[in-house]
Amino acid sequence: MSATPPNPDRLVLVESNTTGSGRDFCDRARARGLEPLLLTRDPDRYPYVREDAVPVRVIDTADPEAVLRECRSLGARAAGVTSSSEYHVATAAAAARTLGLPAPDAEAVSRCRDKAAQRRALARAGVPGPVFHEVRSAAEGAALAREAGGTVVVKPVLGSGSDGVRACTGPAETAAALAPLLRGEPGRALVEEYLDGPEYSVETFDDRVVGITAKHLGAPPLFLETGHEYPAPLPAGVEQAVAETALEALHALGLGWGPAHVELRLTAAGPRIVEVNPRLAGGMIPTLVRAATGIDLVAAAVARAVGEPPATAPVRGGAAAIRFLFAERSGTVALVSRDGARTSPGVVRAAVTVREGDRVEVTHTFRDRIGHVVAAADHPETAARRAEHALGLLGVLVASEGEVTVPAD
Repeated sequence: MSATPPNPDRLVLVESNTTGSGRDFCDRARARGLEPLLLTRDPDRYPYVREDAVPVRVIDTADPEAVLRECRSLGARAAGVTSSSEYHVATAAAAARTLGLPAPDAEAVSRCRDKAAQRRALARAGVPGPVFHEVRSAAEGAALAREAGGTVVVKPVLGSGSDGVRACTGPAETAAALAPLLRGEPGRALVEEYLDGPEYSVETFDDRVVGITAKHLGAPPLFLETGHEYPAPLPAGVEQAVAETALEALHALGLGWGPAHVELRLTAAGPRIVEVNPRLAGGMIPTLVRAATGIDLVAAAVARAVGEPPATAPVRGGAAAIRFLFAERSGTVALVSRDGARTSPGVVRAAVTVREGDRVEVTHTFRDRIGHVVAAADHPETAARRAEHALGLLGVLVASEGEVTVPAD
């Protein structure tokens, strides 16, 4: 890592991921001789901030004007403004554009984040996706489910990580899933056709495809991502069709600057868009891309944000896979074991994100992830087997309230 000069230029980060790439953005900024500056409402949400001595300014990041004022206060020292958080990419883009700094089209990003607006834009352009309806009442959604006669998908118009997304069978399930989504702002949600088929994501940078990720989902009715392989083992013709559909979606939405993450289902009728995210992928996918190909998508995103050329050409042709460890019950973490996973063949990363004594609450969302393993190999299938084997060696014992645990001799 290069030494940071006195009074370096700042890369402003508007909030962050709580795990994964948020910390990486700060590391890559420092590697370029920049000082990261995190704007946040609550620094305690990010343990790495204290551990890595990341400079912080506490402001109301939900207020775009407050973010802009803070960025302006830096004057010429603001080299770029960006975010690794789904919820703040549009605010960061708007601030950067106002200051004349590199950024995607803020209006396009905002439209894309509203999943109803995104669906309408894709439909107008003829990009294949599910039949969808925007609803403002549970009764309206129940009527649509009754008319559909099969499984539908209920989805919030704002959010990330499949939070609030649920497959529903019948009017009663649909109404129950919609009720919590419609209580607060913005008071609307989506009811969509269920797309049957395996799920993939296309990782793009600017207007080109970096690669395609195979995604693994947990049991219905939820859509929790349990693991990924990169690159996806697809026949050449199918790979081309998936990639072309993703690029059509970017074009329809006015995107094509910096990173994007396009999720699709490969149905009997061909690739169909699940959703487009105007940011880097979550779920540690940038880590897989780097382990497999040497492409550092976080470093590329930082470079693009400060107006420097990104490096997105592969330097090797391997594969990588990740599997996530989920909390299966609420309680207190009594024991953590990761050594066996770390020394398992092909493993490049094995982590537990909780510590002994931490309280764990099962939420049936991506927040239930308490660990992961990343394994590399020459082929995706081998990487997947290695990751699955290592996951079985990653141990977290959660004790229920009042339960006494005795470590094995």
